[in-house]
Amino acid sequence: MTLLKKVYPFCLLSVLLIVTGCASNGIYRTAYTICTVSSGSQCDKHSLQKHNAGADDAYMLGFVEVDDQGQLRDRAQMTALIDSLYQVAVNDSILINVFVHGWHHNAAPDDSNIESFNKSLARLSKVESNLSLTKHRAARKVIGVYVGWRGESITVPGVNNLTFWERKNTAQKVGHLGVTELLLKLEEITNVKNSLSPPIKSRLVVMGHSFGGAVVYSATTQILASRFIDSQAGKAYSGAANGFGDLVVLLNPAFEALRYAPFYDLAQARCSYFDNQVPKLVILTSEADYATKLAFPAGRVFSTFFETHDTIERNECKYSLTLDEGEADRNTVGHYWPLISHTLTPVGDQKGMRVASYANMKNIWSTQTSGGSTQFGSTVLTHLNNTEPRNPYLNIRVDKELIANHNDVFGDSVMEFLRLLIELSTAD
Repeated sequence: MTLLKKVYPFCLLSVLLIVTGCASNGIYRTAYTICTVSSGSQCDKHSLQKHNAGADDAYMLGFVEVDDQGQLRDRAQMTALIDSLYQVAVNDSILINVFVHGWHHNAAPDDSNIESFNKSLARLSKVESNLSLTKHRAARKVIGVYVGWRGESITVPGVNNLTFWERKNTAQKVGHLGVTELLLKLEEITNVKNSLSPPIKSRLVVMGHSFGGAVVYSATTQILASRFIDSQAGKAYSGAANGFGDLVVLLNPAFEALRYAPFYDLAQARCSYFDNQVPKLVILTSEADYATKLAFPAGRVFSTFFETHDTIERNECKYSLTLDEGEADRNTVGHYWPLISHTLTPVGDQKGMRVASYANMKNIWSTQTSGGSTQFGSTVLTHLNNTEPRNPYLNIRVDKELIANHNDVFGDSVMEFLRLLIELSTAD
């Protein structure tokens, strides 16, 4: 009885702490008219915002929020965004950049991911403005779409780390439902605009971080497979492998390597690619991302304990693969070495290396060689010689100097590398 008296207050306090520390389960952006951000108005409640109006780094930012079951919190919020983008696309070509956040984040006005995404959009808009001058064409209007979901269910520091697996399951549900519809509607806007033969085509790039990477992967995985094979009726030729939008990017994604293995197989079975093949899916994982490197497999040991796993031998074209299903099921896609295709490292004292720029991206990519290295800004991409050089699926291991930890995904060097890839994938 004495022991119970001592334990009971502790248990009650723990329960109260967790209950009172539950993260908000409501919608953050409740005003659906366009608001221009200024020093006097931060537009915190608005789901449609204009930033840096009139400047060469101007952009538009829209929010779409999804609940724990993958349902749109308010369909009118998405409809307002889609309608606004169609209005912009009437007069201008657009470059839509979608970002799906990960664990511990949401669509709250003070969320650090929103601030980082804003900075990334401003830099992308500046690059687009500069390219319009050098290429003597109109600049695409840069539009960001921030997909908010409940990445945090408990706000109590320390205790919130216990939500890892519960939020992982939520991320997969979120990706299978409302987000897929949103992404397809955004792609439809670019396709409709491009069907009108504009001077420069509109493009769509989708990015997901951490569990947001799992959201994006779940939302696009079957579409990617369908587009890669492209078995539609009436085809007259077999061309380059297609993807979703123009580029899908996953940053320190938190999902199993085993879920990626079928895509790796799919791409490996095609023994060569045309010179005009560009990347369609790019995965970037830091060697110092300990959340996905250590915590993830530690938890998967228990959740996969009663499952059966085999060892699969693959010999496609000139490449071989030994896939340990158990290891691939316990480790994330970026920490299972047999499926890694490239490394990304800081520029060192390499000599005689090819240097990619906005002007020569197409030529540089089309002339890649097995095991070769290419400089992208202040980074070096090295092919590991276990996939075809122009394979459209890149699973890249990133040096810790470029991405220092799980959340450090908006660094200048990595964003510069991604902007170059976006230019490659979206160049006419």
